[in-house]
Amino acid sequence: MRLSLFTLHNTFISHITNSLRSHYSYTIMKMSRQALLLSSSNCHGYSLLQFAKEEISYFLQKNNVTQLLFVPYAQNNHDEYTKKMKDVIEPWGFNVTGLHTYPDPASAIKSAKAIFIGGGNTFLLLNKLYENNLVNLIREKVNGGSLVYIGSSAGTNVATKSIHTTNDMPIIYPPSFEAVGIVPFNINPHYIDKIETDTHKGETRDQRIAEYMEMTHANPVLGLREGCILHVNGDSLLLKGVAGAVLFKKESKVEYPVGADISFLLKQ
Repeated sequence: MRLSLFTLHNTFISHITNSLRSHYSYTIMKMSRQALLLSSSNCHGYSLLQFAKEEISYFLQKNNVTQLLFVPYAQNNHDEYTKKMKDVIEPWGFNVTGLHTYPDPASAIKSAKAIFIGGGNTFLLLNKLYENNLVNLIREKVNGGSLVYIGSSAGTNVATKSIHTTNDMPIIYPPSFEAVGIVPFNINPHYIDKIETDTHKGETRDQRIAEYMEMTHANPVLGLREGCILHVNGDSLLLKGVAGAVLFKKESKVEYPVGADISFLLKQ
C-alpha cells in the first residue's frame, strides 16, 4: 500500500510538472513571435512599400536581419515578382532572395531568419504553402521566435486563423482554409467602408463580413485599411502605419486608430 501511494504521489507530481513545463514553453513561444502584417504593399500617395519603409527597416534591424527570404507564391510569375521586391527593398540595406529559387523550400525556411510573404491571390498562396509542407513549419518557427514574419495582403491573410475573409476569388482549392495562425483571428486586408452612389447598389465589404460572422466557425475579423500595419510583438498587438482598422465581432463594429493597442485580440 505504501508503495502504491508513493507511486501515485510521484505520478501526480510528474503530471503537474509536465503540465507546468508545457504551459511555460507555450507562454515563452507566444512571447517570442514577431510579425508585421500589412494591409497591402501599395498605398495611395506612396510608391511600392514606401509607406511601410521605416517600420520594415526598423523591424528587420531590431531582429538583426540582413537576409530576407521573399515568398512569391501568391502570383504565378515568381521571378518577376521577386525582382520587383528586390528593387525596392535592397536599397534599404537588406539582401532579398526568392524562395522559389531553392530546390528544397522547407530547408530554406528552416535556415532563414526572416521571410516576407507577398500579396496576390490568397488561395493560390495557401495551396502552394501546403504543397511544400510549409504551413506548420512557418507557424512553429515564428511562434518559437526563430523566424520573423512580414506579410502583405495575401501574405497577411495566411498569417491568420483562416482565409475565410480574403477578398480574392477561389481560383484554386487549397487542402484547407486553415492558415498559418500566427494570430488567432481573421483579417480582411484592403478594407473599405460602404460607398454609396446613385448608380452603385451592389454588395459592400461590411455585408460580406457580416455573412461570415453569421457562421458558427466565425472568428473576429480585423479590417485593415490601406496603409495599416499590424505589429505582433509577443503578446502585444499594435496598429501602425498611416491608417487604422475596424474590428468586427458578432453584432458589433469598432473603429481603432493608428497607435491603438489591440493586444486583447491575441487572447481569443
